[in-house]
Amino acid sequence: MRSFARRAVLALAAAAAVAACGSGTSSSSSTGSGGGGGGSAKTTLTLKAITDNKPAWQQMIADYKKAAPDVTINASYAPIDDLQTSLRAQLGGGNAPDLYVVWPGNGSAMSVKQLAPTGLLKDLSSQGWISNVPAGQRPLLGVNGKTYMWSPGVTPIGAIYNKQVFQKAGITSPPTTWNELLADLQKIKASGKVPIALGNQTPWITQLIPYAIAPSTAFTQDPNLAQDMLDHKKTFSNSGWREVFDRYLELNQKGDFNPNPNGTTFEQQTSMVANGKAGMAIQVTGVLPTYTQATKAANLGTFPFPANDQAGGLKIPAGLSAGVGVSANSKNAQAAEKFVEFLGRPEEMAKFAQSEYAVPLVQPSGYQPTPLLKPFVSYIKDNKSVPFMDQEWPNAQVQPAHFAGVQELFAGKTTVDGLLQKLDQAYNQK
Repeated sequence: MRSFARRAVLALAAAAAVAACGSGTSSSSSTGSGGGGGGSAKTTLTLKAITDNKPAWQQMIADYKKAAPDVTINASYAPIDDLQTSLRAQLGGGNAPDLYVVWPGNGSAMSVKQLAPTGLLKDLSSQGWISNVPAGQRPLLGVNGKTYMWSPGVTPIGAIYNKQVFQKAGITSPPTTWNELLADLQKIKASGKVPIALGNQTPWITQLIPYAIAPSTAFTQDPNLAQDMLDHKKTFSNSGWREVFDRYLELNQKGDFNPNPNGTTFEQQTSMVANGKAGMAIQVTGVLPTYTQATKAANLGTFPFPANDQAGGLKIPAGLSAGVGVSANSKNAQAAEKFVEFLGRPEEMAKFAQSEYAVPLVQPSGYQPTPLLKPFVSYIKDNKSVPFMDQEWPNAQVQPAHFAGVQELFAGKTTVDGLLQKLDQAYNQK
């Protein structure tokens, strides 16, 4: 998923990212422990990343400067949708930055399974941190048994809610089943607030509620659904995906979203919850820093989205976070690879993951999740989670079809059947 993240951004950041230069520079071709030059050689690397993750990257760059003082990392940041466009253009033009954001698995034009086979990423398989990554997650970091990207952790999708709105609506604890959720949404509506803020004008927002519903419906009915679809045993149209979109549409028909979700942006969605105009938003935990910037963390809570019909039957979506890869055309590839190896240290991985409210992929001893992340950790630990669905789709056509199809569904321009058919068509494209 365009995880992944996912926070309020400035137009200036987007402009800076689009204008960012390509490969970095080095005053020496020799190599040393600093990651790019021997002795006093200076190396400059360029990094292009998501605005959401700017605080985490600033921390990583500062930490690395202490370890490698002769290496300078010039980073630029942009929102997810801008990055998908500008990075692909740079890759096509042969002037990509030394390091750039890459998404795990498949499903988007900037995912590792789309980029690595075309020779755009350096092979990182020899790096030591990879052996500590859980075996089940490693295939999402590359292709054909090789690793081509680093990811800091696993990011859940769930509800971010305003505690004061819940209290005023008479809700004393988060819902744990679908029926409890529907009842609580009615309580919030009766209190004069929007139950769920939804910003479908921002394309990647459209996928979050389906992803939150699918683990406890489609993937409970068929735990092997992702592979069964790859094996052409199942499709969107003849699987539990129909129930996923039926429930999504049910929420809309009940008036549980703000008016005109297709005309509402991510930034407006965030503001509605932070300002107490809405009870909750269904989001990746990676956007929590945006919420805590807009309101006090003490005003916020989180809970797994209860798409299950029986207490105890809940599964949650939790996918590998967007990370970083090294450009195969980088003039300072060795220095860039050393920076990635530094990122693979458990303590650095934990710092990055904590900043974006993810569970570290490699956990240092004594790891403790933040309170807002804690409700999700046991689901990941107890294998009650499902990877973000697009990470296991076979091509980069399904995700944009999903975005557009949901917007059309909310605009009344298609039906659930029509959406499922479009998804199947996109899924089968070569």
